[in-house]
Amino acid sequence: MADEGYEVEALLEVMARLRDPQTGCPWDRAQDFASLVPYLLEETYEVIDAIERADWRQLPEELGDLLLQVVFHAQIGSERGLFDFSGIVDRLVRKLITRHPHVFPDGTLASRGAGEHEMAELAASWRESKARERRARGNPSVFDGVPAAAPALLRAQKLQQRAAELGLDWNSAQGVFDKVCEELGELRAEVERGDARRAGEELGDLLFAVVNLARHLGVDAETALRRSAEKFARRARAVEEKLAARGERTAPIDAGELDLLWRQAKESEGGGGGL
Repeated sequence: MADEGYEVEALLEVMARLRDPQTGCPWDRAQDFASLVPYLLEETYEVIDAIERADWRQLPEELGDLLLQVVFHAQIGSERGLFDFSGIVDRLVRKLITRHPHVFPDGTLASRGAGEHEMAELAASWRESKARERRARGNPSVFDGVPAAAPALLRAQKLQQRAAELGLDWNSAQGVFDKVCEELGELRAEVERGDARRAGEELGDLLFAVVNLARHLGVDAETALRRSAEKFARRARAVEEKLAARGERTAPIDAGELDLLWRQAKESEGGGGGL
């Protein structure tokens, strides 16, 4: 008989057995919600990395590792009488149905939508649905639900999106370009004055303005910065390899020569892309 593969129920059973107080794994039994946070973040970034490298062979494994974290939290929640995996799925399905009335017009899984819908209309419907959920939870502010622990660029973007719902937004990208230039000038002034504390504050304002510019350009700031960081690392490694081949990795290198090596690394990739 051919192996038909395991289903979700098997995964839940494995996790329950790993957490068994008598026969489970000591490491798995020792974990709690807080101790798993670093692993949750690590697995999330590994999924993103596989997607950005277009590694479709590796992606299923990385998604499985991320799913493991969800199941791990569900098992701990079940042990504490807080929630279980079925409850997570139930809330998710109900949320998706509620937020997609154009697909589930009667608010049930059995109902069927029909016809085309404009993206702007769908986005407005989505925002209103989320606003109703916040009011139902007693959190009427549009800014509630933006996690303070989120990466700073992502949190800035989310806060700006919520502010736009109140009309606190620029009418065009040009206004944000001007704001970026204004913040850069203020940063330069504080640096020239030698005020480190104020310079740090102005630098934060500049970064916030740049995130706003990315939003107006339809660019995800977190993704853009991550890609630029990877581009820098790739080109820096190319320079490092050339220096190592000459036995000069640790020796003082002339700045002009380093610039030449950097331009060569850049040109080997087509010569574009900044940095």
